[in-house]
Amino acid sequence: MKITMIGTGYVGLVSGVCFSDFGHDVVCVDRDPTKIEMLKNGEVPIYEPGLDDLMAKNVDAGRLSFTTDLLAGVTGADAVFIAVGTPTRRGDGHADLSFVYAAAEDIAKACATAGNPYTVIVTKSTVPLGTNRQVKQVVRKSSPDLNFDVASNPEFLREGAAIDDFMKPDRVVVGVQSDRAAEVMAEVYRPLYLRDFPILTTDLESAEMIKYAANAFLATKITFINEIAALCEKTGADVKQVSRGMGMDGRIGNKFLHAGPGYGGSCFPKDTSALARIGQEHAVPMQITETVMRVNDGIKTRMIEKLRDLCEGSFNGKTVAVLGVTFKPNTDDMRDAPALTIVPALVGGGAKVRVVDPQGLREGQALLPGVNWAEDPYKAVQNADAVVILTEWNEFRALDLKKLAKKMANPRMADLRNIYSAKDAKRAGFQAYESIGRAGFTL
Repeated sequence: MKITMIGTGYVGLVSGVCFSDFGHDVVCVDRDPTKIEMLKNGEVPIYEPGLDDLMAKNVDAGRLSFTTDLLAGVTGADAVFIAVGTPTRRGDGHADLSFVYAAAEDIAKACATAGNPYTVIVTKSTVPLGTNRQVKQVVRKSSPDLNFDVASNPEFLREGAAIDDFMKPDRVVVGVQSDRAAEVMAEVYRPLYLRDFPILTTDLESAEMIKYAANAFLATKITFINEIAALCEKTGADVKQVSRGMGMDGRIGNKFLHAGPGYGGSCFPKDTSALARIGQEHAVPMQITETVMRVNDGIKTRMIEKLRDLCEGSFNGKTVAVLGVTFKPNTDDMRDAPALTIVPALVGGGAKVRVVDPQGLREGQALLPGVNWAEDPYKAVQNADAVVILTEWNEFRALDLKKLAKKMANPRMADLRNIYSAKDAKRAGFQAYESIGRAGFTL
C-alpha cells in the first residue's frame, strides 16, 4: 500500500517510520523545508530511542521518503494520515483544530488533482468528538467529486517507548463509517492482525472518545497517588508500599501509580483540558477530570514549598542543582514538564540553578532562562546547597551519593522521583533528605 503522512512531528514521524517498517510505501509530507531537509539527510528532529536507526533502515530499503510536495505525496495514496498539531487554544482550553482542517482542505484538493480513484483520509491527531465528521465536510466542500472516506485512528504512543508501542500495541482503535474504509484500514494494519494484536473497529465518535477517556483516566491515576502521597507524609505511611499494595489488585494494576511532582508532557495536560471543555459544551461537566487538572497544578506548587523547606525557608542566595528537566526520561520533550513550574520558582526566588539533563538542553535553553547547564551531576552539585532529582533518567538511578554529598556545600537532597531512600542519603552523608510520600530527615 501507499501511505501518506501529513506532518512530521512526533506522532507523524514515528507512525510513518513504523508503517514503512510494516512494508508499506510511505511518504512523509511537511511544509517546513528545513525539517524535510534534515530528514532527507538522516537527521531526526526529535529524540526517540531507536527511531534514527529504524528510519535509516527503511529509507535505504526505498520504502520511506520525505517531501514538501503535497501533490506528489498523495498521488496514488490508499490512505492519507493527518498528523498535525492540535495545541490547546488560548482562552477556552479547547483543542485548536485549525491545522487539522487546513490539512484536510489541502489533501482534498491534492487528491482531486492527482485523480486518485479512492482514498481514505485518516485523522491520527488527537481531536475532539465530531471533528472527523467536520473533516468530511471540509473535504467534500473542497472537492465535491472526490471519492473518499474519513477514518479516525488515534495514537497511543508513550514518548520514550513509541516504537515498541506501535509495533506491539495494547490495541489499535479505528473509527470508520463504511466497510470499504474498514477494509483499507485492516490492510494498513495487516501485520498486526497477523500477529493477533487487538484491533477495535468502532464508529467515529467512539474512536475519538476512547483517546480522551484513556488519557484522562491515566492522568487521574497519577493524580490520585500523588494526593495519597501527601497524606502519607502527614500520617507516616510509605507511598511506595501503598502503591505496591494497590497495584497487586488486578482491578487496579500497578502502572501509573508512582508518586512524583505531577504529570506533564504533550498529551495529559492538553487532553484533560480538551475533555473538560467538551463536557462543558455538552452540559455534562467532567467533574473528576476538572478536579484532576486543578489538583495536578497544586502538586507542582507543593513541590516548590517542599524545596523551600529543604533550603531553610528561602531560595535567595542558595545554589541548587536540578537533575532532569524533561517531563519524563528517554525524551527531549519539555511540554508542560514540572520543571517549567519548579525551576522558574527557584530562579525567581534568588537561587543560582545548575541543570543537568541528557536530552533537555535543546529545548531547555529557551524555556529555562537564567540557569546554567552542567555536563554531569557531580559538576552540577559542586558547592551546592541542595540537589533536586526531577526526572528519573537512568543516569540518575545509580549515583555515587557519597561523592555527591562531599562535593556539596550543604548536602541536602529532594528526591522527587523516590529513586533513593532516607537510609541511603543518611549513610552517604546528607544532612537532609526529602522525597514524595515517605519519611525524610533533617540532621
